[in-house]
Parts: sequence; C-alpha cells; structure tokens
Amino acid sequence: MRLGEQLLGLTLMGANWVFWLLIVLSVVSVTVMVERAIRLSVGTLDIEALSKELFDSLSRGDVSGAKKFLASRKAPEADVVSSGIDVFHRGPAAVSAAMSGAKSKLRIDLERNLGVLGTLGNNAPFIGLFGTVLGIIRSFADLSKNQSGGMSVVISGIAEALVATALGLLVAIPAVIAFNYFQGKIRRILGRVDMAAQTVLAALPPAAVATSAGPETARKI
Repeated sequence: MRLGEQLLGLTLMGANWVFWLLIVLSVVSVTVMVERAIRLSVGTLDIEALSKELFDSLSRGDVSGAKKFLASRKAPEADVVSSGIDVFHRGPAAVSAAMSGAKSKLRIDLERNLGVLGTLGNNAPFIGLFGTVLGIIRSFADLSKNQSGGMSVVISGIAEALVATALGLLVAIPAVIAFNYFQGKIRRILGRVDMAAQTVLAALPPAAVATSAGPETARKI
C-alpha cells in the first residue's frame, strides 16, 4: 500500500513535464529533418548520359578521361564510380569490391539520424497518451479533494490532459512523413549508383573478365 501511495504521488505531478518533453522532441525532430534535407539535396546527374560517357571512355581504355569526367561531377553516383575506376586496372573483382564498399559507406552516411525520426514517429503518440493518463489521474484526484466543484473540475482537467495526446501526434506525424520521404529519396539515389556501377563493370575488357574468372572459366569463354 505504501508503494501504491508513492506511485500515486508521482502521477499527481501531472502532465506538465510530458509537455516539455514533447516540445524538446519536436525540436530534435525538426533539427534532424532540416539536417537530412540539406544532406540529401544532392545534385542529380543524367544517368543515361553518364553511363554512355563512361562506357565509351572505358571501352577505349581511356581511364584518365573517365576520371576527369567524373571529377567535374558532384553527385553520389560519381563518387562511388570513381572508387571503382581507381582500381580499374586490377580487374572486375577489385572494381566491384571497391564500388560495393563505397556504396555501403554512402548508405551509412545517407541514413544517418533517420532512426531518430523513425523512433519519434512510432513513440511520440505513446508519450502523449502517457501524459493524458497522468492528467486524467490528477483530475480525479482534484475532484476527490474538491467535490463541490462537480464535473467542471474533471472536465477542465481532462481537456488539459488531452493536449498531451494532440502534442504527441503533432510530433509523430511530420516525423513519419519525413522518414518515408527520405527513405524513398535514398532508394532513388542508390538505384542511380547501381546503374552507374553496372556500366563500369560492363565496360571492362573481355580479357580482364576472363583473367579474373580464372583459367577454367577463361577456357569456356
């Protein structure tokens, strides 16, 4: 019973601290959204023109020309493809491994802090609901101390408590929308990276492919 009284005393603090917590979380959410929007506002390249230029240059063995072409392009696909061209002379296995590693590094960078938005989107409504429950408990406790006030005491307290739920939804909804938008944009960026990477692998000389595949595969070719 003593423990129950202590817990009741904590709940009677009300939902004010939940309001402040949700306000802080909303600031965190907006900060992450702005930071990710700036990071993901990367330049886009004409992937067909990029693929054609790379294929033509690499098919002729003009690796330095391909490097110069990519150096003037500021985009994720250009950065990933450059890592593969740097080891172009070592064959398709090395090229593929280099670009795969660069793509993994790029994915980590693009997805940084998105977990914060996902967590807020999933849990902010529950935090708001928790604040509402605390507010309702306090309202009934106030009614027990001031029964002459009637239902007006409870109704005003519940109305105030419901603000916590509304604030929780206000934090969660933009976070979920931003999370889904950024995830879609990341998928499109990585899709263009894959297309450019496949172009580099397709431009490798057949002799290099046969050599990297081993003597057994080379005889079959």
